[in-house]
Amino acid sequence: MKELLAKAFPSFSEQTLIMLDQTLGMFAYLAVELTILFLAISYLVGVLQMFITPQRVRQTMSSQNGRGYIIAALLGAITPFCSCSTIPFLKGLLRARAGFGPLLVFLFASPLLNPIVIGLLVVTFGLAVAIFYFSVALIVSVSAGFVLEKLGFERYVRDEAYREVNTSCASKRSCDTSSASGEITQNVQENRWITLWHTTWKDFKQTLPYLLMGISIGAFIYGFVPTQLIVEYAGENKWYAIPIAAVIGIPLYIRASAIIPLSAGLVQKGMALGSVMALIIGSAGASLTEVILLKSIFKMQMIIAFLCVVLGMAITAGYLYSVIF
Repeated sequence: MKELLAKAFPSFSEQTLIMLDQTLGMFAYLAVELTILFLAISYLVGVLQMFITPQRVRQTMSSQNGRGYIIAALLGAITPFCSCSTIPFLKGLLRARAGFGPLLVFLFASPLLNPIVIGLLVVTFGLAVAIFYFSVALIVSVSAGFVLEKLGFERYVRDEAYREVNTSCASKRSCDTSSASGEITQNVQENRWITLWHTTWKDFKQTLPYLLMGISIGAFIYGFVPTQLIVEYAGENKWYAIPIAAVIGIPLYIRASAIIPLSAGLVQKGMALGSVMALIIGSAGASLTEVILLKSIFKMQMIIAFLCVVLGMAITAGYLYSVIF
């Protein structure tokens, strides 16, 4: 490819051509691999969601025994909602009088234990990193939900969050009529597996710009950003890199499908994986948009607690990874 680039850009220096060749190679590799992974995992999650309905989730999470916390985390892992769909779902859980602790576990676990995130971590950083990430997110989510319930944080739920709303997707007619461009509402004779594929492809097209953005930034960093620059400010011996990465992750608001390939480029350039872990958890676990939406459910005290849990999880995971590995 370097020869083709030399012909296309004859004015570029040898060093620039080498960096451009590395950038395009990394972009092609990540684009193909992550596209296949995204489609496969999204389709599998859709199959699971056929059999695990929101009603069943609510019934399970209303359990008063300790298993409700673990079940809430595991259900959160197979129902990867974004912030715009998590908030209405949480309101449904509140109206169904689900346990407050399991509800919070689901709130923390759903974006963090997203199967897309776990799959991308396995492919990008390896199985050990993915297992470490999953374990930390699971343990902290369950612990935080249990502790916050025992501390009585349920009193910081807004009264209006318990009220029924007419725009709820509990009505099949409402959901069907709100489906974009009629792709979800199909002829009754159409095979449901084909319908699921149409939905998966639609989700992929919506995510594709974010995926390409992350891949592009990661590939650019891999090809053009000097290694010594990354090592100097975010290397293994920079104690401040982990908390800064955790704080930056929240306002950064890059989807996990974009932040993980971006992080791959940072790691290749020498950024400590502990800092990368904090960045991923901070960006996946919370966002400014989600915080704004949570104001319709929680009072400020609960929102502050939510942010403290996510930031604490990100920083703890970063330092713990640095110590263990």
